[in-house]
Amino acid sequence: MATEDLMSRALSALGEVDGPMSVEVIHRLVDVTGVEEPMTIAEVADLLDLSPHTLRYYERIGLIEVGRDAGGHRVYEPAVVRRLVFLTRMRLSGMAIRDLQHYVALVDAGEDTVPERLEMLLEHRDTVRRQIRELTLSLAATEYKIATYGGTTGDGLGTTTES
Repeated sequence: MATEDLMSRALSALGEVDGPMSVEVIHRLVDVTGVEEPMTIAEVADLLDLSPHTLRYYERIGLIEVGRDAGGHRVYEPAVVRRLVFLTRMRLSGMAIRDLQHYVALVDAGEDTVPERLEMLLEHRDTVRRQIRELTLSLAATEYKIATYGGTTGDGLGTTTES
């Protein structure tokens, strides 16, 4: 699945980070290596593990602008695919569609909106960090119960240890 490949690449880029993330590392997180040519809706849907319906919805609500070829079919330029990677990561982290619409409107409005965009992302980062802490606690409780029942617990890295 293409989304798993994107996620694996992003997570391995994060694994290379020692300290605060640099702009270069952050760019690698939204890098869509190999996407240099326009793509069809089916190709983008497969790459991002989204339905074509979702892609058309994102277009309809103004999150992306998609060109058309001579036959009227959607053509996703690499910049649009990069934006979709960002949007899907924000959705996965719980950012509301209306917030994404506001963010995209700010991006499209130009450089004067950078402070407001930054504030939005700082607030979202705080929310994501809180969710990670809550999920970590939930995982620990789940692992405890698994161990209580004699099951095998994971160390979070895909390996297991007997408890």
